[in-house]
Amino acid sequence: MDLHQLFYGNEITLGTAALRLMLAFLAGMLIGIEREAQSQPAGMRTHILITLGSALAMLLSIYIPQTFPDFQNGDPGRIAAQVVSGIGFLGAGAILRFGVNVRGLTTAASVWAMAMIGLAIGAGMYMVSLIALVIILFALTVMDTFEKHIFRNRILKRIDVTMRKKSSDIKTLQRLMKHLKIRVYSVDFHKHTGETNDRIILYVYILENMDPNKLSEALEKTEGVVGFTVEMVS
Repeated sequence: MDLHQLFYGNEITLGTAALRLMLAFLAGMLIGIEREAQSQPAGMRTHILITLGSALAMLLSIYIPQTFPDFQNGDPGRIAAQVVSGIGFLGAGAILRFGVNVRGLTTAASVWAMAMIGLAIGAGMYMVSLIALVIILFALTVMDTFEKHIFRNRILKRIDVTMRKKSSDIKTLQRLMKHLKIRVYSVDFHKHTGETNDRIILYVYILENMDPNKLSEALEKTEGVVGFTVEMVS
């Protein structure tokens, strides 16, 4: 069998299957190395196995109707289709929650994307798989640097503010955060009946290089603020 037929032949033979599985291995390894470098829960071996397994599922989907042509009612895409829904359970395992912070969404997305690339390689769509692989690598590396440069690193913090009941106003604090270029993630309001003070808790994203004294001074000058604490959310 010549190289052209090995690459573009429609019949699943030992040679074409081995070639597609090897290409799936290389694709999974490339993305897995990048995720491993970012210390993500799903690393190189996980991505390799996902891409290989998906490619094998697609090869099996093509091979069965090819080998058993009498099964006219069989759907050759049924096995591969289960990968699309089944991979979601594996991707969910890559998502970790730290307080109100969620990590691993990008890795979960890369897991799903690599499953699709594995299916495409298994179907012999080499150029489409290569283009998708390059775009995924671009998104995980170049776009990551671009995102951090444009939006800059922000830290999630919890601001617990005690305010006099007569001056208790969430909008006042929200305007203050906007003025300081602090993005508010969520707000909890605790109104205490019969007491003189209310408690407002804000979860906010603060720029890493922001001077903490700037926030403290602004809160101290805000009318009605009795006390406050600012702490990082782990």
